[in-house]
Amino acid sequence: MPRQQYAQTKPAASPAAPYLNKIIQGECVEALARLPEASVDLVFADPPYNLQLEGELHRPNNSRVEGVDDSWDKFDSFAAYDAFTRDWMRQARRVLKPNGALWVIGSYHNIFRVGAVLQDLGFWVMNDVIWRKTNPMPNFRGMRFTNAHETLIWATRDASQKKYTFNYNAMKMLNDELQMRSDWTLPLCTGGERLKNDKGTKAHPTQKPESLLHRVILSTSNPGDVILDPFFGTGTTGAVAKKLGRHYIGIERQEEYIKVAKKRLSRVTPIAEEDLKVSESKRAAPRVPFGAIVERGLLEPGAKLYGPRRRHAAKVRADGSLVCADATGSIHKIGAHVQGLDACNGWTFWHFEVERQLKPIDLLRQKVRAEMPAV
Repeated sequence: MPRQQYAQTKPAASPAAPYLNKIIQGECVEALARLPEASVDLVFADPPYNLQLEGELHRPNNSRVEGVDDSWDKFDSFAAYDAFTRDWMRQARRVLKPNGALWVIGSYHNIFRVGAVLQDLGFWVMNDVIWRKTNPMPNFRGMRFTNAHETLIWATRDASQKKYTFNYNAMKMLNDELQMRSDWTLPLCTGGERLKNDKGTKAHPTQKPESLLHRVILSTSNPGDVILDPFFGTGTTGAVAKKLGRHYIGIERQEEYIKVAKKRLSRVTPIAEEDLKVSESKRAAPRVPFGAIVERGLLEPGAKLYGPRRRHAAKVRADGSLVCADATGSIHKIGAHVQGLDACNGWTFWHFEVERQLKPIDLLRQKVRAEMPAV
């Protein structure tokens, strides 16, 4: 079952404690090797895309497009890029906790190679998410479709992994109580969010929007978790992690990016702990058998339960079973039986009477849960 309980923002004695909320300067593979094994809850990686443009690119008004021509995005061959990907991803898997997960983002230039390496190393793909950009850069040459999306892969550490964090109900609430889909429509990082350097130009050519990281971090981590970004850049992951009550570890080799990231992080104010709580899945709540309702005297043996609008009725027995005219069984079994259905959620179907009004027995379950100690 996915781990969804609320965690404190100050975990006890993390093995990664010396590195928490810090930026490690250096090559990502070497820096990753310094981190303790099984010390990180979540990895978000925005690695080089290896997408060098061939020649200069200009807009229709003849102004030059600033492509990614930095040295960190250059590789001699696909083989060199694949070897680099295996090295950093192998280390990322080593530092992940047994119930940890990884997100990696890329474009058509690299995501298929990254995905193959990820699977070869033993990660298990949960979803590929399409980030559809509301304001993509046009294809100025008019030779291809506009590249209007990037792909994120969400994967657990192991194929056999039983526990992982997925705050399903939080994502549903974020999406106006509709199940969150795997295609996310979000704008590029522009305007005041786009960080500038001392020259007034982009501080980083591929800065990701905070809205994207908000969704990643809120969906697959809990307050107090440790989130690692091995390609920290100007610190988007750290800024959102800090805001949402998580710890971050950043790895970045470029001094100018670290300088911008530190300034950015110093201005982030964490959200109050009480405001970090998210909507929990009913499956994550402690199990309460109907018999516990009877044991605690919230319903007495012999009490009558009714279906909605009193079309069906059954009696409660001392062992928590129900009896109707021609059958006995659990609240679910009898609920299905009286309706002629294969299955029924007895907690929402059956009602008890209070002052001539019907109330769902789920209210009694919620009362018992509220009195149970936090896990």
